[in-house]
Amino acid sequence: MSWLTDLIGVNISAKLQELQAIGGNTTVINIVNLINRNSFYLFVTTKTAETLEHILFACLVYIVVCLGLYKLLFLVTFNGDNVNRLPRLIKSIKLPSSCSMKRVLFVTSHPDDECMFFGPLIYTLTQRDVQVHILCLSNGNYENKSHLRRQELWSSCAYLGIPSSNIMLLNATHLPDDPYVEWQTESVAKYILNMVESLDIDAVITYDRDGVSQHPNHSAVYYATASLCLAHLLPKNCKFFTLDSVNTLRKYISILDLICTCFMSTNWCILSWRQAAIIRSAMKEHKSQMKWFRWLYIYFSRYMFINSFREVNLSDVELEMQIHDH
Repeated sequence: MSWLTDLIGVNISAKLQELQAIGGNTTVINIVNLINRNSFYLFVTTKTAETLEHILFACLVYIVVCLGLYKLLFLVTFNGDNVNRLPRLIKSIKLPSSCSMKRVLFVTSHPDDECMFFGPLIYTLTQRDVQVHILCLSNGNYENKSHLRRQELWSSCAYLGIPSSNIMLLNATHLPDDPYVEWQTESVAKYILNMVESLDIDAVITYDRDGVSQHPNHSAVYYATASLCLAHLLPKNCKFFTLDSVNTLRKYISILDLICTCFMSTNWCILSWRQAAIIRSAMKEHKSQMKWFRWLYIYFSRYMFINSFREVNLSDVELEMQIHDH
């Protein structure tokens, strides 16, 4: 019997002794009858306790395995070719082989999205000498701080390795930083297509249909890019990738999402604690946005350590659009 059921058994025995004391000359038969009447309760309680103990043990094993793999992952990365042949189950970086990704355009909705959601992927690409461009579709004027947020965006991108000349921040009145204002698909698509064609972009990376945080402005960017794919307006050599949205539990378990990511995602990049510190520093440049919950986010969100993404093709877009229409 487990420690939890032992504890419950001690409590039940104490209760029986108390009942016996109250009853005075309570016989053994009466005690047995009492146990029989409560047998179902005892069975359910015991099984529940055992189940809870098994769940706790499984969670502990999962945490230990994740931390061990994470440690081994970057032990391998920094110790040279001989050690690099040891683990083959997980790689810290898995990028699509079908795309050259020499010039990549990240399309975001607000200043701070580039490091809050896409930080690990942007950092990984800039370290591989990929030309990363940022198209931010609003100036973040939701709290009338657009003049601050513009400078914060430039400072954040400097940490991520993006030159200032590769940043495009729009100041369009019809694309406000406001979850209650619907962004028109045609207008957003026009801006994206103009950047793709003028910069000869190889890959466009943005949010998926759920927008990571369910923000309507995020989802609007996905539908605009998807409409370009659906209308065959994107150049043939330009791929379309979306960042994976995950449920709330996975979103806030930090590096413990490692196993789920590697078994459930197509492409990913995973940063070490030292590399993730750069993403946190980039996020801290958005001083106007650093409220108390943002501090919790930068230490507990998996998007500070892990990005997983997938390529979206025409059939995927058609299916997504059908879901959207319904």
